[in-house]
Amino acid sequence: MPRYAERTKAELQAELARVQARYDEMVARGLALNMARGKPSAAQLDLSAPLLDVLGSEADYHSEDGIDCRNYGVLDGIPEAKRLMATLLDDEPENVIVLGNASLTAMYDAMVRYLLFGALGSEPWGTLDEVKWLCPVPGYDRHFTVCEALGIQMIPVPMDENGPAMDEVERLVAEDAAIKGIWCVPKYSNPTGITYADEVVRRLAAMDTAAPDFRIFWDNAYAVHHFSADPAEQDAVLDIAVACAEAGNPDRYLKFGSTSKITFPGAGVAAVAASPANVAEIKRHMNAQAIGHDKLNQLRHARFLDEGAGLAAHMAKHGELMAPKFELVCRRLEEELGEAGIASWTNPRGGYFVSFEGPAGTAKRIVALAKDAGVVMTGAGATWPYGDDPADSNIRIAPSLPPLEELDAAMDVFTTCVKLAALEQLLAE
Repeated sequence: MPRYAERTKAELQAELARVQARYDEMVARGLALNMARGKPSAAQLDLSAPLLDVLGSEADYHSEDGIDCRNYGVLDGIPEAKRLMATLLDDEPENVIVLGNASLTAMYDAMVRYLLFGALGSEPWGTLDEVKWLCPVPGYDRHFTVCEALGIQMIPVPMDENGPAMDEVERLVAEDAAIKGIWCVPKYSNPTGITYADEVVRRLAAMDTAAPDFRIFWDNAYAVHHFSADPAEQDAVLDIAVACAEAGNPDRYLKFGSTSKITFPGAGVAAVAASPANVAEIKRHMNAQAIGHDKLNQLRHARFLDEGAGLAAHMAKHGELMAPKFELVCRRLEEELGEAGIASWTNPRGGYFVSFEGPAGTAKRIVALAKDAGVVMTGAGATWPYGDDPADSNIRIAPSLPPLEELDAAMDVFTTCVKLAALEQLLAE
C-alpha cells in the first residue's frame, strides 16, 4: 500500500473508517494497561529477592573496616559500597560518595548546594539575576522538574544519534555566563536510548564556557542496562572524568547513579562520583545535613552484588526479560506503521525507553486516544522543558512494566491511535 501522504482523499477516508471501527472495538474492551513510566516488572524485581536474605538476624553487620552498620556514622559510605558504586559509575572508590536510595535526590541536593553556596568558591547561583541550564531534548522529565521547581531557566538543545547537538551547545555556553550547566543521560539516554559518541563527550569536557563554574550533571542511570550479555552488542560511553581531566577541566562534572533499576527502586543505593575538590566540597556541606545514610542497605547491596563483580551476571538476567519487550515494540511499530510513513522511532540496545516521533501536531491527540482506549502513556510534552514540545510529536514508550501479552495489546492500541490521529490530520488539511 502507498504511504498515507500519497493516497487520495477517498482512500484516506476509507482507511479512516476502517481504523475508527478498529479503535471503537478497542474502547469497548475496557482495557486497563499502563506504560506511563519506566518501572521494572515484577519478574525483574523477583531477581533481587535474595537481597532481602543477605542480612538475617544472625548476620555479621560489620563492614570490612569494623564499622557496626546498625549504628550512626560514616558520612560518605562504607568501603564495600564505595567499590560497588565505583564499578557502576566507572570511577575510583575514593572519588565516590554513597548516599541514600535515589540519584534524583542527589541531583536536586547538588543543584540546591550551588544555589546556596556556589561551586568551589564561586558566587552562590541563587544571588544571580538569572540561572540557566541546557536541556537536551527529548529528555528526562524529572530533570526538568528539578530546574522548574528551583526557578532555573531551561534552554532546550536538540539531540541526534550522537548526543546533544554540540555546535549549538558550544555556541550557547560560550556566549552566556548565566548558563551554569547541562543535563546529560549519556548512555541509553532517556528517552531516545542513544549513547553519546566519544567526540561529544570530549567536546563537552573541553568546550569554552563563559561561566567558570559550569557543571555537567552526568546522570548515568542506565550504565549497565544492556539487553544483551554479549559485549559486542552493548554500547559503551567515554568516561567524562577522564575527558574533563585531559581537557584541563577536572571539576566540571558530577556523575550520578543508583541501583534503582538494578535491585529495588525506592530501596536501592545511590551515589555521586566527582573530582577530589568536588568530593571535599560535597562532604563539607553534607556534614550539616546528615550523620550517615543507610549502611545496612549499603552492606547488603555490596554483598549481594559482590562489590560490583556480580553486576554483569545480574544485569544479564534483566536483559533476558527486557530484550523481548523492546523487540516486540519495535516489531509492532514497523508492522503497523512502517508502510504508512507517518512515524519514526528509536531501536536502542539498552535502557528503558523507545522514543517515538509521530506526525507534528498529533502527540497529545494520540495519548488522549490511547487513554480513552484504556492505555496510559507518558504525557505528550513530558520529554521537553515545561511540558512544551513545540512540534507536539514526541512520545516516550516505556515497555518494561507490562507482561508481554499486555504489552502486545497496548501496542495494538497505540499504533491504532497513531493511525487515527494521522488520518484525522491529513483529512483536515
